[in-house]
Amino acid sequence: MENIDFSEQTEFHLKVLSEISRIFKEHNAEFWFRGGWGIDFLLGKITRQHSDVDIVTWITNRERLQNKLLKAGYDQIPVSEQFGNRQSDFRKDNVDVTFVYVTYNADGSLIMNGLPEWVWRTDSLLPKNYQLHGISAKVLHPKQLLEEKQTYEEIGHPYRQKDAESKKILHRIISDFT
Repeated sequence: MENIDFSEQTEFHLKVLSEISRIFKEHNAEFWFRGGWGIDFLLGKITRQHSDVDIVTWITNRERLQNKLLKAGYDQIPVSEQFGNRQSDFRKDNVDVTFVYVTYNADGSLIMNGLPEWVWRTDSLLPKNYQLHGISAKVLHPKQLLEEKQTYEEIGHPYRQKDAESKKILHRIISDFT
């Protein structure tokens, strides 16, 4: 990513967040923010500069979503074959956006599409909308966000200081969460 000052990069991100929210709303499709933006929506404030946007939606939204994003000027970024049925990556205004797709397994468990061994919490997909800078969106449950950080560590994901900070924030959110 190019070296962009905090305020300009954040404005690009907010524009993309708003546009994606509008696209989903127009198609009556659900989505949930995860990662750093998920945390910021839970808190109702921007906590740090973000390098990307992470979104969860149903696999049934994939084709329609991809078409709408391309029409809205997003560039689709190829993903490796290994991840092809799990995610789609896009970029617009120097903002990288990753969509991961969820579905239900044969036994009714919520999973990332194509990854049945990673069973998500039954309460992962919060029904409530959260607000941030005039944008309304759902987010993943903070316990799911924390479990993702812990899972990434367990499978050898490289240590990042922002993940350690996010885990601290998530522990605080969870202690206050109702």
